[in-house]
Amino acid sequence: MAKKGFFSRLFGSSEENTPEEQVKDKALEAEGEDVADPAQEATEATPVETEAEAVVAAAGDDTGNAGDAVEEVDVAIMGGDVPAGAVASDAEELAEDKLGEEAGEAVSEADLAALEAEEAVVLEEDAVDDTPLEEAPAPLDAPAAEEDGPEEAIEAVAEEPELPEIAAESAPADDAADVLEPDVEPATVTEEAETPAKKLSWFERLKQGLSRSSGALGEGISSIFTKRKLDDDTLQDLEDILIQADLGVETAMTITERLSDGRYNKEVSDKEVQEILADEVDKVLEPVAKPLEITKPASGPHVVLMIGVNGAGKTTTIGKLAQKFRADGKKVMMAAGDTFRAAAIDQLKVWGERTGAPVIAREVGADAAGLAYDAMLEAKEKDMDVLLIDTAGRLQNRTELMAELEKIVRVIKKHDEAAPHSVLLVLDATTGQNALNQVEVFTKMAGVTGLVMTKLDGTARGGILVAISAKHKVPVHFIGVGEGVDDLEPFASRDFARAIAGLADN
Repeated sequence: MAKKGFFSRLFGSSEENTPEEQVKDKALEAEGEDVADPAQEATEATPVETEAEAVVAAAGDDTGNAGDAVEEVDVAIMGGDVPAGAVASDAEELAEDKLGEEAGEAVSEADLAALEAEEAVVLEEDAVDDTPLEEAPAPLDAPAAEEDGPEEAIEAVAEEPELPEIAAESAPADDAADVLEPDVEPATVTEEAETPAKKLSWFERLKQGLSRSSGALGEGISSIFTKRKLDDDTLQDLEDILIQADLGVETAMTITERLSDGRYNKEVSDKEVQEILADEVDKVLEPVAKPLEITKPASGPHVVLMIGVNGAGKTTTIGKLAQKFRADGKKVMMAAGDTFRAAAIDQLKVWGERTGAPVIAREVGADAAGLAYDAMLEAKEKDMDVLLIDTAGRLQNRTELMAELEKIVRVIKKHDEAAPHSVLLVLDATTGQNALNQVEVFTKMAGVTGLVMTKLDGTARGGILVAISAKHKVPVHFIGVGEGVDDLEPFASRDFARAIAGLADN
């Protein structure tokens, strides 16, 4: 039950709330509000500080009201309704008690409001740390609360900003966060990147390497046998195409003769021509397709002498052969007999490091025959299985260089009459018909025992191997269709014939 006011006791009026109780009610209503989120608490921090000042001001205002009550008592006394002494004494005591109680309660309310203000400031700092993108709006009611009277200040404290307004003000910050965080799509890994590339078989690599040669033949054959009957003009056109592909006149005539048997004046498909072409090429190459047999003699290593013109690929072929022989478990030594080129010496040393085979080398300009002699001695002492001797490139029409090659052969034979056991002529497929002359001259000067044809992947004139085999009947040991070690393989006539004809392996 609230304490009755002075006039209530004096005149028996109904109960009414004192200014103290009004202040308490306002403060309780402010405290009873639900606590907003950190951003809202930050917004209300400053008005809470103003609330403490408003409570103190209200207490002062209540003191004034108490004074007015005393004055009203005096008026009543003068009216003669109540004894003056008693009423005055009671009024003074009541005024003093009321002033003391209200002052103490006002101070308690001020302390409580100050404590709440400090907590609000702490919450405000936490809110600022947690939400860097949202700035608490400056309180608009604080200055008005300080300037207005006590009653207006109490009303300002009681009024709180509505939650929808804070949400509306927070929306731009959320939009800014969306702008600052662009969508980044995760990188997708394609199946090609996850699946390693399938290694091609030797025939696939051979067909790919001979694609320029087979492509030229295939286009020519298709252009002739498209809805045409086999007649003299057609056969002549086919023969010209085969000769242009460096297959040789003899091979071209053999193919056209076989094609005309039983098919003359009939329509022939380009597939039939390709099959006949592959069969005839295989017939020419099959007798010369022989593997290189390495047999170590009792007198020392098996000596392989590599010869050929400049740029044919002798040094690279030696390195690849060393790799293959080492893979077969043979002990291999290499001799850098191309003493005219420093690059050739360095290249062979690199192959030696790669294959683990020792390399015998001298300074640039050293005598090649003397180096071959020293290599023979060291290979014999170290019980090597194979000795690969490189030589300088020389044109077949340079008699002095060909004479030097003869000297190297003679020096080798001083160690072993049967050596060199293999004399391999390295041919560049891109030279075309000139390769026919090279085989003839080098065979006379150095006794060529076998052929290695390189660079078949860089020319449309791969058919020259067929012409060489048909004319000279020299064994073909290896063919190369690239720079890798696996791109040099033993020669297989059927694979070559079908690849150059543009047919699949079957």
